[in-house]
Amino acid sequence: MDIKLFGKWDTREVVIRDAGLKRYINLRPVFLPRSFGRVQYKRFGKSELNIVERLVNKIGVSGHRGKEHKFTSGRNVGKSMKAMNIVKRAFEIIEERTKRNPIQVLVEAIENSAPREEITVIEHGGIRHPKAVDTSPQRRVDLALRWITQGANQRSIKNKKRIEEALAEEIIAASRNEKCFSVSKKIEMERQAAASR
Repeated sequence: MDIKLFGKWDTREVVIRDAGLKRYINLRPVFLPRSFGRVQYKRFGKSELNIVERLVNKIGVSGHRGKEHKFTSGRNVGKSMKAMNIVKRAFEIIEERTKRNPIQVLVEAIENSAPREEITVIEHGGIRHPKAVDTSPQRRVDLALRWITQGANQRSIKNKKRIEEALAEEIIAASRNEKCFSVSKKIEMERQAAASR
């Protein structure tokens, strides 16, 4: 029996082009992307979660962004079925617009919005200066997912656009490497790292 995500999309045909992210984007077939925190205390356990489940987990709380925090965090925390339905409807919109497997589109969006370099601050005798460092693959995936959900929330908060449409648009734009929140954040971070070499 073929296990398809939400009974619709097959993860076996998805291809990961970025060799550095291959171990950290889990595409193990699941029907419902929900593990109930089984791997939360295991070191690097989130790498064992299906990538769609990680996206669902990020939808609930997309991070602190000023006054938007009360919209993005307070109302959706703990509502995993609500977040799962948002992702499912976003995938349906992606499939309708691109005529492709939405999981493949998501993987391409993560690959295009995952930064390769970032800045860390090094302190020597009270003097702090920025230094460019390579970003670990786990953090690259984390940042990409965070920025995709923040971009979707930014498009939908105080707007008539629904979160499903905003998430679908952000994922499609990031997969095509077009100008969107997640890709622009990646470019900005890599530009800062290049300037501090």
